[in-house]
Amino acid sequence: MKRLLTAAIGVPLVLAAVFLTHNWWWFAIMAVVIELAVFEYVEICRPQAPRAPLRLLLVLAPAAAFALSYALSAGTGPGTLRLHLLGGALLLSVGLGTLILLSRTPLEEALPALGIFGFGIPYFAVSLSSLHLIQGIDPWVIILLLAIVWLGDTAAYYVGSRIGRHKLAPVISPKKSWEGAIASFVVAVAAAAIWDFYRRGALEPGLLTAAALTAVAAQIGDLVESMIKRSSGVKDSGSLLPGHGGMFDRIDALVFAAPVLLFSLWAFGIE
Repeated sequence: MKRLLTAAIGVPLVLAAVFLTHNWWWFAIMAVVIELAVFEYVEICRPQAPRAPLRLLLVLAPAAAFALSYALSAGTGPGTLRLHLLGGALLLSVGLGTLILLSRTPLEEALPALGIFGFGIPYFAVSLSSLHLIQGIDPWVIILLLAIVWLGDTAAYYVGSRIGRHKLAPVISPKKSWEGAIASFVVAVAAAAIWDFYRRGALEPGLLTAAALTAVAAQIGDLVESMIKRSSGVKDSGSLLPGHGGMFDRIDALVFAAPVLLFSLWAFGIE
């Protein structure tokens, strides 16, 4: 019941944000959502490096996302793009090394801290930037993304709980099954086909391939978040969303799916 109530409140808010906000206002709203997940990620990882300045990730991830979105926005010249890409590389190498050094993080926590930052910054920044850029293509593509992720997740849950027999990743997520994963993939691609036919008037092989890749990425994203939680002995990332756990639990698949969808659309020339 809590799960349905949360969805009943959350879905209209998401739809309002998708269609009533644009450009950097949409970025700001998505940044708030991502920041909640970043905070939960930091708390999950904290036992690995308790004295490292992990909360700086709350600043670094959205800042990197803003820089990436700006660099990839239409009209950005190649010189500016090179500058931003080099800046991002410096942030992940020189910047992080300097940060851990100057913060006097204990030696036994230095490598875990570098890993937490080194993965966490692109993990959240690329997804936030991708959500921003996808909405700039067409708000309805966000609906396509959500359909792939949410309908696929629902199919995996119901099919897996009823007929799931073969475990997909028993150590990381014991309840997930291959039957559920297959159902998730089929439903996600079918949803994309329906979207493509009614929104664009055709069944485009490029878009369906993009949807298939996105569906796989969504399931991998779910498993990666489970891996992160289990490595720290955590079941749920938080309790912010009744019936759903934390924000990180809710958007784990989206974090991988959004960049893959954006990249695939660009690769197949679909805009």
